[in-house]
Amino acid sequence: MSGQRHLVDVWNPSYASNAMEAHLAILLAAAKRFDAGEIADDADIYVWWGKVRSANRQQPLGKLDTILTIGAELADDPDREGHLYLTDYRALYVGHVAEITRDDVRKRDPSHVPDYYARHDLDCDFWYRLLDLRRLVADDTLAVIAQLRQLRNTGYHDRPVSLYGGMVDLPLIVSRPDSARLFDPEVRDEITDEKLWVEFDAEAGGVGAMERELRENLCGDAVWMALEPAARTFIATAEKTFRDHRSDAGADFGLVIGGFAKALEVSCNAILSRALPLLQSRDRQANLDGHTVDLIERKHLMLGQFVRAVGGERALNAGLTQRLEHGAWFTGSLPAIVDEVLAVRNPGVHETRVDRETATRLRDKLMGVGCQGTFAELARVRVRR
Repeated sequence: MSGQRHLVDVWNPSYASNAMEAHLAILLAAAKRFDAGEIADDADIYVWWGKVRSANRQQPLGKLDTILTIGAELADDPDREGHLYLTDYRALYVGHVAEITRDDVRKRDPSHVPDYYARHDLDCDFWYRLLDLRRLVADDTLAVIAQLRQLRNTGYHDRPVSLYGGMVDLPLIVSRPDSARLFDPEVRDEITDEKLWVEFDAEAGGVGAMERELRENLCGDAVWMALEPAARTFIATAEKTFRDHRSDAGADFGLVIGGFAKALEVSCNAILSRALPLLQSRDRQANLDGHTVDLIERKHLMLGQFVRAVGGERALNAGLTQRLEHGAWFTGSLPAIVDEVLAVRNPGVHETRVDRETATRLRDKLMGVGCQGTFAELARVRVRR
């Protein structure tokens, strides 16, 4: 059980037409100004999220001291990653918390606070300073329930967080058994092309309905929720593009294959990040780009590097096979599947168009249309208990 504590809260859509959108807009505008050179320091990219005090609550917030202690821990350890999980029961976001303060930031930093706090004269117990906001689930209540169950409510005997019945005495103080880092820039930049998660999600807008469709009607709950959130976004985006252009005989399906390839990359790296720390140093060695490295020092592998390392390094292959459930498939079959995708993706990205027949063949194999799909197989791979 991770000793690091995080928080879970809800946002109330009655305060603004879309309270989440108001905070996202400030982050996106700041990121745009930074990219344009209008602000010099990326430390100026943040937004304040207020813990609004209900007019019906007369007594002080009972866990305020604990919450402020969590804030002090974040201030004392800049490498620690603080999470604020936010839901309206249909969507779920996680904010990267840098600071928690009782100061009324509307007075000293109004440009980083959505105006509806002042417009409605809302009283806040405290404020979170968020460096980024990442969407985990869009428009899918059942997926929100499943995602929140990965957290443990420290105020309820470390039981999984329950969306219905458990969202009382907010914010909840929770832990993550997997100690996952969701905002590590070394990992994020490889996935988002060096963008913040808020920018990545904005560019991938409109895929929430497709994510729900894939969970309900193709992949099933267990497979879909076992995949990484970023992988689900890439899969849904690729599938939506494929369906939108399936009838276009002259369409280039390179973006479809590129999206599925990124989903594979995210999934493979997530599995490695959990498994590699369990191996001996000598079993983690791989030759990448002419240099032998300990893979635990490489937080993200490109797909070609994954194929060469997992498919070609005997000690690494044996160690992962032993440490992973469904490990024989991960180390034996998956590298060849990834190689097949790369053979289409690399020329498709750089030289030639990907035709509909090729895209359909690979898409069906990955998604499990008429067969046991690659992503369903990946969902079975996990560290042995």
